Amino acid sequence: MSFATDIKNEVSDLILSKSESIAELSGFIRNNARFSKDLIELNTENMNVCKKMYLLLKKIYGIDPKIVTTINQAFNKNNIYWIKIEDKVDLILKDLCVCDENYHDLDVVSEYLVDDDSLKKAYIRGAFCAKGSINDPKTSRYHLEFLFDKKYESVFVQRLLNNFDLNAKILLRDTKYMVYIKEAEKISDFLKIIGASKAVLYYENIRAFREQKNITNRLNNCEQANIEKIIETANKQIKDIELIKDMVGLDLLDEKTQEAAQYRIKYPEVSLQELSEIITIETGKTITKSGLNHRFRKIRSIAKNLLDNNKNN
Repeated sequence: MSFATDIKNEVSDLILSKSESIAELSGFIRNNARFSKDLIELNTENMNVCKKMYLLLKKIYGIDPKIVTTINQAFNKNNIYWIKIEDKVDLILKDLCVCDENYHDLDVVSEYLVDDDSLKKAYIRGAFCAKGSINDPKTSRYHLEFLFDKKYESVFVQRLLNNFDLNAKILLRDTKYMVYIKEAEKISDFLKIIGASKAVLYYENIRAFREQKNITNRLNNCEQANIEKIIETANKQIKDIELIKDMVGLDLLDEKTQEAAQYRIKYPEVSLQELSEIITIETGKTITKSGLNHRFRKIRSIAKNLLDNNKNN
């Protein structure tokens, strides 16, 4: 069972007011219905969504729709649940802003259907049950989408979503219009908006785990990079010291610089900070990282001069 299916199952159990029920039905039927003046046909692969829409239609309009089950032969062989409405067809289509008097699709939803936040949420929930999906955060990237047939519906749903600051965007995909959200925090907010509280807990737990894992990976990568940098710097210092030793001997160096060179040879893999602490402990003379770095710059300068002089000669 997919994460999106779990969400639709959960929101199908919500108890709604009559006005919320009408808004949710509108969001579902406007994006799902095949209709004529005598028949409305709705379909879904989710049995709980089918049951929810059936009960809402029965409760609000006093009708008894037929439910027919078929098998999706073209794709995943899942059951498809059809709701067939033959009573009060005209009333339902007009009441839910599905079509006009000539049975042409309405591209505008009456303001009364979505005139407060609870009704906007209900419409979004209905549209999601019809055309929405969310990737499972445990197995894939963060992604929420609605895939609409009509541009006007994608624009309308985007406006509803962005009424809640969800930063929804529209993308043309083949002949359909995808309204999508990719920000993890916004997807979590969407789940709260449609009332999927269990899904929010699951989503947030997975998101927290993934973020902690990403932080750990970044820290490990950073630590590895620091180790490589320390080793590279130490190797360059040792190379300079060996060059001076081979060409003129370390006696050329002053006492403090000789000391730094000897300790670097003795501890070739420690950082400059660690080396300064070791020298301080072993000699009883305080040397800072900055002071030690100054001595190695002097060694680098002497080594460079020796190389340049050697090339000139």
